[in-house]
Amino acid sequence: MARILILTQPYVPDPASTGQQIHDTATALADRGHEVLVFTSNRGYEQPSRRYPSRETRRGIEVRRLPFCSFGKARVLARVAGALSFTVQAAVRGLFCRRPDVILVSTSPPLCPIAALAVFVLRGVPFCYWVHDLHPDWAVRLGMLDRDARSVRLMNSMNRWVLAHAKRIVVPDRFMYERLRRKLDVAAKTVVIPPWPLNDGGERIEHACNPWRKEHVGEGRRLVMYSGNHTPAHPLDTVLQAALRVEGLDFLFVGGGTSKKGIDAIIERERPENVRSLPYQPLETLRYSLAAADVHLVSVGSEVVGISHPCKIYAALAAGRPLLVISPESSHATDVMGELEVGWRIAHGDVDEAVEALREIQEAPRERLEEMGRSAQELVRRHYSRDALCNQFCDEVEATFAPPTASAAPTPAGNRLPSVSVLLPVRNAEATIEAALDSVLSQDYGGSVEVIVADGSDTSATSDLVRQRYPTVRLVPNPERTIGFGSNAALRAAAGEVVVRCDAHTALPPGYLRRAIE
Repeated sequence: MARILILTQPYVPDPASTGQQIHDTATALADRGHEVLVFTSNRGYEQPSRRYPSRETRRGIEVRRLPFCSFGKARVLARVAGALSFTVQAAVRGLFCRRPDVILVSTSPPLCPIAALAVFVLRGVPFCYWVHDLHPDWAVRLGMLDRDARSVRLMNSMNRWVLAHAKRIVVPDRFMYERLRRKLDVAAKTVVIPPWPLNDGGERIEHACNPWRKEHVGEGRRLVMYSGNHTPAHPLDTVLQAALRVEGLDFLFVGGGTSKKGIDAIIERERPENVRSLPYQPLETLRYSLAAADVHLVSVGSEVVGISHPCKIYAALAAGRPLLVISPESSHATDVMGELEVGWRIAHGDVDEAVEALREIQEAPRERLEEMGRSAQELVRRHYSRDALCNQFCDEVEATFAPPTASAAPTPAGNRLPSVSVLLPVRNAEATIEAALDSVLSQDYGGSVEVIVADGSDTSATSDLVRQRYPTVRLVPNPERTIGFGSNAALRAAAGEVVVRCDAHTALPPGYLRRAIE
């Protein structure tokens, strides 16, 4: 059992999705037998008027909430002050609390990894870095900061220091992975794991059985919904302008964020009958509010591909609803839409195209939308299941402090054998992978061996089998679901001095690794 310290500004019951996903992770780690301690804010991330208990235990997780860490997100200075306060307090408490075995830290707030770095430098505690957004890239690309500003150069230097010293790094998509590699070559310790939907696991909720829809949506109306954080990184202007031109189709903007006031101002000024706004909804009603939509709106700003991840896409898919995606042609959102027909894509700025897509949505037969919704949930089952992704993420946290999977004394000649990474890119291999893994794990090699499986299967059967029967084997995602991409994904995660690639249908003969290295 390990002692795990988690540093995060938002945490449940706060409705921010980052805090809820971190709570999923903390719960899963506690269920694995680890002792988990969370340092978080005692006020709401979005609404600082909400206060939470300074100390509590949630499902076996010790939660300690720090004061003066959230002043709202309406003003930049308020956000910076809250982030600085939380970072300093988290660092101090991390230095003087009972020594943890590992730290999990995310980019909420962006300065928080510096606290983990301080504890690493002064106490030698390794940390796992969960990257949600890249800062200051986000502000620079949106024109909020000058790339040559002293503050930008300072933060870039600190980010490189954090990346260099993090034991494990988790990023949400391939675009952010490539951008991170351009900052510093961290391929050997970085994996891609998308964030999971908070509403995963439930059956599709029909409109007739949905109390939230009955309360907020007129009978017989078709609804397009945007639910989540409204930020400049995910602009909605194109659809909002188009919505004013499409009568008979309802639009609902749910949530908060720095851009929400602009949407509310347009609604107040134009007073359209078909466009409304609501605040964040409580977690206990989330699955009903998401299921109330007929189509979910997802936006990826052209300037922030690889910088900010469209997390809300997974909740929409899990709700079993089609998507209307506003994005450039190449983005994580279009990657998600590439496998099955789950919706429409339009370009930012093309209001006429948006109007055309909205009218198609308005006139589409109900059966077509339902088929898209079923395809959306199938994507979640195949690639974005909460249990599968959360377990993969917990594996990475454990790998941050775990010893090598195998080790042995030096050879009689006194020469150390090189460490080996055995890579298995697989796809739908549940029928053959046991024999392959047994042959690898039974090798009599005299050095350190790690085994990495990159799973690109259509279902979770292969990953579930590996996770249950081979706990020392590392699983990494293969979102492209090809053997070639899987080989590259496993190679990026490999830490061995020598790499050996195997197939899921091939069993290594006894003594193979030793003979191959010698």
